[in-house]
Amino acid sequence: MTTTRVFMTVAMLAALLTGRAQSVVSGLVSDRQTGKPLSHVSVTAEGGAHTVTNDEGRFVLKTPSLPEYLQLSHIGYKTRRQQLKEGQMENLRITMLGSMVELDEVVISLGDPLSIVHAAMRRIEENYPDRPELMRCFYRETARRGSRFISVAEAVADMYKSDYSRGPERDAVAILKGRRLMSMKAKDTLGVKIQGGPVMPLMVDVAKNPDYLLNEDVLNSCELHMEVPVKIDDRLQYVVFLQPKSVTLFPLMYGKVFIDQETLAFTRAELQLDVRDWRAASDYMLVHKPLGLRFRPKELTVTVVYETDMQGVTRMSYVRNEMRFNCDWKRRLFAAPFTTVSEMVVTDRQQQGDDVRRPRGRDSFGIRERFYDKVEYFDDPDFWADYNIIEPTESLEHAIGKLKKSVKTP
Repeated sequence: MTTTRVFMTVAMLAALLTGRAQSVVSGLVSDRQTGKPLSHVSVTAEGGAHTVTNDEGRFVLKTPSLPEYLQLSHIGYKTRRQQLKEGQMENLRITMLGSMVELDEVVISLGDPLSIVHAAMRRIEENYPDRPELMRCFYRETARRGSRFISVAEAVADMYKSDYSRGPERDAVAILKGRRLMSMKAKDTLGVKIQGGPVMPLMVDVAKNPDYLLNEDVLNSCELHMEVPVKIDDRLQYVVFLQPKSVTLFPLMYGKVFIDQETLAFTRAELQLDVRDWRAASDYMLVHKPLGLRFRPKELTVTVVYETDMQGVTRMSYVRNEMRFNCDWKRRLFAAPFTTVSEMVVTDRQQQGDDVRRPRGRDSFGIRERFYDKVEYFDDPDFWADYNIIEPTESLEHAIGKLKKSVKTP
């Protein structure tokens, strides 16, 4: 056997072994009663690999070996444990059943909502990690002009979070692998830099950084009231609704905060920016805009999701941020509507302990830097390899194809 043949045989064996070492689980998650696809469902494989379903309810999860089961959880639904069998792991059809809260369990008058929020803040160090952690994440950021995608950015990143007795100042996000695809049309290029990017999970962590969304000025400027409890992971949650009392000098968030009734851990937040004062809202959303460009905010929503492990430790698992705004130059008659969506999911916990090092270097992000500041376009058929990602929707897949063509066109 020649050297070439030996090399080819070894390469083929390596490919086969690599293929066997990795298992791919994919499927569609829907409501059992209505058949409607469920977006943003948390999907975790035995062993800890994690992702969420896309807007069409689909997911793909890659694991080093065949897992015995998947665990699926979603607000208002019973936690689902899906058994897996070899040869039956792709294109699964999984349904979830809504969880009804029994009337005798609905106890809304257990306490003042402000007192419950304060109690949850006092329990943060007990409910969240007490040692530094390094987590593998997937990040995606899209921008649309009207209904047309004008940019898509994606990355695999490591997120470092110090223990929860500290603030977010030492936390960091570092890109391991990333790409961006952008429209080449001049009218799609605005030069607007808005808040967010891969550092978004560091900013909006209501447990680690309560001063950003739930500081005392915000709480004192809002009316708080209790809503009907819901179940998350089969556990009852307080639902506290925040509503601004009036327009203030600084923009306020309003919406829902979910708190575990037993542990008082923050488990979810669904918040929206009050944009009635568009100038204050613009200052909140913008980092930079070109001179002469008019920016009008329409909407900013933030969703933060946490998960609790078997040891009772709660961690951030998913963050989504959506902004809608209009932009136009002063000479134009009509303003163009834009929408940006950024989301990050924790796909795996890499390291934990005092010896975990904070990422440093040019691929680490500061609090005011955006993804586009550092990641350039490139095309690689095996771009994601074995990494876990959020499955792109059909419209996004189509947009990526079009953007690739526009970039390659001379």
